[in-house]
Amino acid sequence: MRSVSLLLAVGAMLVVVVRPSAAFPDARQAASQSVPATQSKPAEKKEDCGCEVKAPPDVLAVVNGVKVAAKDVDERLKDRIQELQNQVIEARRRQLDLEINSRLLEGEAKRLGITPDALLEREVSQKIKEPTDAEARAFYEQNRSRIQGEFNEIKDQVISYLRTQRQQAEAKKLADRLRAGTQVKVLAVSVTPPETDAGRARVFATVNGKRITSGDVEDALKPLIFSVQEQVYYLRKTALDVKINDLLLAEEAKKRNITSEALFEADVLPRLKPVTEEVALKFYEENKSRLEGGFDKLRPQIMEYLQNREQARAADAYAELLRKGATLQVYLKLPESPVFDIAIEDRPWRGGVNAAVTIVEFTDYECPSCAATQAVLEEVAKEYGDKVKLVARHFPLDMHKHAFKAAEAAEAAREQGKYWEYVTILFTNQRALEVEKLKEYASQSGLDRKKFDAALDSGKFSDRVKRDMADGDKIGVDSTPTVFINGKLAREKTREALKQAIEAALKDAVKK
Repeated sequence: MRSVSLLLAVGAMLVVVVRPSAAFPDARQAASQSVPATQSKPAEKKEDCGCEVKAPPDVLAVVNGVKVAAKDVDERLKDRIQELQNQVIEARRRQLDLEINSRLLEGEAKRLGITPDALLEREVSQKIKEPTDAEARAFYEQNRSRIQGEFNEIKDQVISYLRTQRQQAEAKKLADRLRAGTQVKVLAVSVTPPETDAGRARVFATVNGKRITSGDVEDALKPLIFSVQEQVYYLRKTALDVKINDLLLAEEAKKRNITSEALFEADVLPRLKPVTEEVALKFYEENKSRLEGGFDKLRPQIMEYLQNREQARAADAYAELLRKGATLQVYLKLPESPVFDIAIEDRPWRGGVNAAVTIVEFTDYECPSCAATQAVLEEVAKEYGDKVKLVARHFPLDMHKHAFKAAEAAEAAREQGKYWEYVTILFTNQRALEVEKLKEYASQSGLDRKKFDAALDSGKFSDRVKRDMADGDKIGVDSTPTVFINGKLAREKTREALKQAIEAALKDAVKK
């Protein structure tokens, strides 16, 4: 019977909204197909993705003296791990062309005396025709079998997707035109990861005599490589946990001279909470926007899914009890975040001017989690005083329709020296961020309304917001809040976890 996990999956059409500042890189990916010099033939031997900091230990865990070998865990995961590593290999092949086109864009913008974003706006955004409702409807009907949801519910997403396609096509034309008029030399037959730190200096290409090195490519891939490392880690951890639990279950069954199945029935099944009709209906109501069909039709699948989930919960709880009585060593380590270079100049900040620790938060004023994290960050920063500098960066998400304008409003308040006071009001009123409300909050903050309103209405600070979004994209920010401490990603954002990360950063600063 088909599981509900499949029913909850989003359809095959992945809607990606490409911002103006990100449109040109996407076109460069398409353009790379027409530059054979950077395409390498499929290798006969397995290619190195360059995405493992070091190989996992031969032994991932020892359970009551029994070793769990890495090869035993990886054997079941090898295809999935290879898929993830291939993402890096393919991205590295494309990245050289992305680097080339970035320099071409920057060079042309400099020649014209404008910013790269302004050039993209003029040559890409302004040249595309906005998709109509009729075009969106036609696309929806053509792809109906792969799209979940009624047209009226996802019309905006379809229009955004079509707009993105047109941006990419127009950006490719710009990329091709700039290549034709510039001296570009590609020196690498294949783009491979450096084997040593010295290998980062290897020159892959030149644009008007300026070098593009292996280091440039690897730095651009840093967010992707880190993401793959994390995904591989969690794949291994999940498989390792299953292996450990199986060993503990088998050992306990042997002690009691019964089978593992009998032990499961005796100790686990009694722990199961019954899945009632009421529980199934509640699940359906919470997820019906992502399900196809009414409750009566989906009831058997939902019941099966919830029963399996409850059985897994009970099994995990029992395994945790067995772990407490076991001698267990785990050698699989979570990959450490690389250090990302994040600009902090001309951004709102508070704390010590020369602080040893800099906290950078990418935030969205319409995001509830951001409001909660903001309070924690400010509390922690205040506790450390001049030792910490807290820097805010904008990252309004596409799903929040008022977030971008709210970010502009925050910049308009910063212009008058009241950023922090103003964003406190924004976070307190996240469900009321319409333009008129943003202006009301300016009055509450004691701002010059005439100056504030003019800035907000004119879009004076939209480029600042786009700049932050582009910087976030480059370092892999894809959700909010995202926090970095001295350039390292903070996975947990509780008060205790943040303080622990700050203390570690302070110790590192003393060593340097």
